[in-house]
Amino acid sequence: MSAKNEGSKEKQGSFWKELPILIVIALVLAFVIKTWVVQAFYIPSKSMEETLLVGDRVLVNKLVYQVRDIKRGDVVVFNGSGSWDEGETVVVEEPTNPVSRLFTWVGQQLGVQPTGKDYIKRVIALPGDTVACCDAENRVTVNGVPLDEEDYLFPGSAATETEFGPVTVPEGRVWLMGDHRAISYDSRLHQNDPGEGSVAIDSVVGRAFVIVWPLDRWGTLPIPDTFEKLNDETAEGKKSASGSDVGGEPDLASAPVAAAALPFAPLALGTAAAVPLHLGGRRAQRALRRRFRKSHAEDSGD
Repeated sequence: MSAKNEGSKEKQGSFWKELPILIVIALVLAFVIKTWVVQAFYIPSKSMEETLLVGDRVLVNKLVYQVRDIKRGDVVVFNGSGSWDEGETVVVEEPTNPVSRLFTWVGQQLGVQPTGKDYIKRVIALPGDTVACCDAENRVTVNGVPLDEEDYLFPGSAATETEFGPVTVPEGRVWLMGDHRAISYDSRLHQNDPGEGSVAIDSVVGRAFVIVWPLDRWGTLPIPDTFEKLNDETAEGKKSASGSDVGGEPDLASAPVAAAALPFAPLALGTAAAVPLHLGGRRAQRALRRRFRKSHAEDSGD
């Protein structure tokens, strides 16, 4: 057998030995990315129609609220454990087979399957706001300002608005509602719960900023114009109080990486980083071994 063939077989064998290591590195990096940076979420219910449809996958920016505060009109994902675990809860059957359980968990982390405890709604009011329904034209009001929501609500939603309030949103909490008002089990229907229907800001996972699947539904999730005046007033108030500009949010949705993102973004990024990271580790190990051998040889020569 030629030396060339032997070298080729050794390389093939080395690849198969290192493949499990690369897979583990990719999964660890994907877990880190989805935990702290961006994560895909599966839309399991009709409560946000027609902004979001059942089966849509959205990317959620988990860093944005480290840069700026939550704004009225943001579409947010939040954890409802302990307070919103009824009404719209999606029951996820736990697989009995360990292999199936692993694939279910991976699917949930990548936004391919619902988790059963995470919800997605639109922020209507912030801490200290007074929210109510309805005015003479059947509109929701925030601090007395009526919201013109026809552009994003499910058709006919205005006619089905349920009267509530006025409710003053407690500190550290937000008032959330779905875009399909007739069927959304949101803050309006949780007014007897702690927080009077509001949700703790600490429970907010991040802001949904783009639909990435299916491809024919790709699009960003901007803040509707009707919230602009209210948000501008809040920003001006904070600017005056602090004496400086309030930080903005990077436009991730229009960036090339966001445009190419898919529900498997964390895994794809983890996989892309795994190979150079592993190769870098191997080079470092070889350098250390060479240095050790050189040092050992010098000591032996002495």
